[in-house]
Amino acid sequence: MSRTRTPVVAGWFTEGTAEEDFRLLGTRCRACSSVFFPRQDTLCRNPGCTGGELVEVPLSPRGTVWSYTDGRYRPPAPYVSDPDAPWEPYVLIAVELAAERMVVLGQAAPGVGIGDLAVGMTVEVVPGVLNEDAPQGGGTVWTTWHWRPVITATGAAQGGAA
Repeated sequence: MSRTRTPVVAGWFTEGTAEEDFRLLGTRCRACSSVFFPRQDTLCRNPGCTGGELVEVPLSPRGTVWSYTDGRYRPPAPYVSDPDAPWEPYVLIAVELAAERMVVLGQAAPGVGIGDLAVGMTVEVVPGVLNEDAPQGGGTVWTTWHWRPVITATGAAQGGAA
């Protein structure tokens, strides 16, 4: 039985693309060029702008770590979590996208821990999975985005402290 891949929030990232083409999707105001993520589809949130025409734009695929932390406890509902499964700590990363002049929060890719990160390090956005319903067969795979360090040709993480 195949599982349905469904984005956690439709329209926030590309779907069905190769990993190197994966992007978060924002919107840009045609009048003032302000970029928004999460996307804004009705009117410009810039208080100094009266524009209302917004166009979808892919955000930068790479940014720099602005801050990060780990979640070591099981959050309460409405967070989706199986109370019978062992708790797996996760890492949250705030990433500065210089071209868009914004910081975007997201979970680190599986296998990336606190010790793998440093403020100022370059990271890239990649497709990820938030949760799977009935992983034994059928069900839904809830897709999202993750951040992971960019590795140089020498095998070292790019930017930040070593």
